[in-house]
Amino acid sequence: MKISLKAARVNANLTQKEVAERMNISKNTLVNWEKGRTMIDDTPLMVLSEIYSVDIENLFLG
Repeated sequence: MKISLKAARVNANLTQKEVAERMNISKNTLVNWEKGRTMIDDTPLMVLSEIYSVDIENLFLG
């Protein structure tokens, strides 16, 4: 089952600010990934899958 980055974050009970701080990125970068405005590289996607406890194959943008 595919899940959006935003849905995965919300399901993990995390705010955008919390995730951005954990990843050492700006909140705006995360917002752009969640809205599909910018593409996300493989490494940050793997980190997000770990933070959200979601299999990387189930994550997609937007």
